[in-house]
Amino acid sequence: MRKRFAFALTYDACAVALALALALALAACAQPEQRVQPGMDQQAIIAKLGPPKETYDLPNGGKRLMWPTQPMGSTTTAVDLDASGNTVSVRQVLQENEFYRAQVGKWTRNDVMVAFGRPFETAYFKRMDREVWSYRYMENNIDHLIFNFYFDPQGVLRQTQKQPDPKFDPSQRNRF
Repeated sequence: MRKRFAFALTYDACAVALALALALALAACAQPEQRVQPGMDQQAIIAKLGPPKETYDLPNGGKRLMWPTQPMGSTTTAVDLDASGNTVSVRQVLQENEFYRAQVGKWTRNDVMVAFGRPFETAYFKRMDREVWSYRYMENNIDHLIFNFYFDPQGVLRQTQKQPDPKFDPSQRNRF
């Protein structure tokens, strides 16, 4: 009887230790946008996330700070600061609902750059006379896709397109 009881205590202690370890591991995996709260100042954000890789001026006198994982990753955390340097919003911008905010015929290269940061790849299609900027992202946390923005020679957005990311296509694995 004692051996069973000792085993039960050991089993319960292991279960508790495992649950704590799992909780700590999940907390360490918190997305960058979950570690920044509205109202935080720029110094506090940089202390949590490190220096931003990209910074853009916003029309209201504020700034957008960005932490991209491109070219191989599929996220970019954007923190918008007001003119006094306090956080107004924080979000992951490489996602479908963000991409569909881009207005064909109105947005320019600069609008796309400020909204999504630098693309992981650019190309020029001579027959179309279009420059294309490409961003990796995950749709619904399942599908790895690429979102493309097509610009005319004046830099105006003329078309968008999404496609599967060949990096995650099993038939293309030996190409990368």
